[in-house]
Amino acid sequence: MSILVTGGAGFIGSNFILDWAVRSDELVINLDRLTYAGNPANLATLADPARYLLIQGDIGDGELVADLLARYRPRAIFNFAAESHVDRSIHAPGTFIQTNVVGTFTLLEIARIFYVSLRGDEERDFRFIHISTDEVYGSLNPADPPFTETSLYAPNSPYSASKAAANHLVRAYFHTYGLPTVTTNCSNNYGPFQFPEKFIPLMILNAINDLPLPIYGDGLQVRDWLHVADHCAALRLVLEKGRPGETYNIGGDQEKTNWEVVTTICDILDRLKPRLDGHSYREMIRRVQDRPGHDRRYAICADKLKNAMGWQPTRNFTEGLVTTIDWYLRESAWLKSVNSGAYRDWVDKQYGLTAGVGAL
Repeated sequence: MSILVTGGAGFIGSNFILDWAVRSDELVINLDRLTYAGNPANLATLADPARYLLIQGDIGDGELVADLLARYRPRAIFNFAAESHVDRSIHAPGTFIQTNVVGTFTLLEIARIFYVSLRGDEERDFRFIHISTDEVYGSLNPADPPFTETSLYAPNSPYSASKAAANHLVRAYFHTYGLPTVTTNCSNNYGPFQFPEKFIPLMILNAINDLPLPIYGDGLQVRDWLHVADHCAALRLVLEKGRPGETYNIGGDQEKTNWEVVTTICDILDRLKPRLDGHSYREMIRRVQDRPGHDRRYAICADKLKNAMGWQPTRNFTEGLVTTIDWYLRESAWLKSVNSGAYRDWVDKQYGLTAGVGAL
């Protein structure tokens, strides 16, 4: 038996594959285009070709996907493949449409053709699990209740709009063709192997390299934080118990402002890796111009998943942040491998740090 994981060399995908390998002897086929955020080294410990196979390729390559499905006959597809950074989507929306919309369509269409060829237990057990985001729901006001699975979609960035479109396609393929799809919308993930364009690893990397810690606007934007290991546990349950055609929200019940997150990171680093000058990392925080259309608050209600499958997030945010920071401090070689000149140039362009910013 086997499963196909798309985008498995990225942050959440690689954590999912590593977690899966601990619990199952099934072969995992990892289809990944290996863009800037896809790192095969994340999965270097999986050396057994009978249990793990990396295929470099695009979910938009229908012939390749069809060949993989015919050859390995996976019992499930986990679609992590996506362009996922809001800031990059503002600068280059076409890339997000191509991967997140057109790519997902191609994957669905090839999966549909494969599914109609199945019989018996293979047909009964097959699932297409589509991993998406709470950002499809848009932004909440401070007093609004958290998003539920019935909240209307109101995406505010090219990234979230592309994911919303993909979600609609996944739903349509269940209702029109009977493809047994399940969609999950998760809140902000954090943990090991996250590419440092994202908020938490960016703050850690900049801090330990004595660079400014850029925070958009007033820093009071609110996000719900979910440790990637809790996310992986939920996805295993969704495969086992999720009902085809359903959507399940996966949240961490840990709402924090961006300001709270960055100051907590600073306080933890003050203990784990004090600055040589004796000053707090908080002095490195810099306010930069807010990004266009910045959503004010995300919060997600995961009661449907909890009630149906007994899942609960297990990691307190501060404790999870300590273990995450400790991982980045220990994995200096991994950080060096992803901290290329192109990445540094992009950070300078995005946050305007080379132009000078004012301290908070």
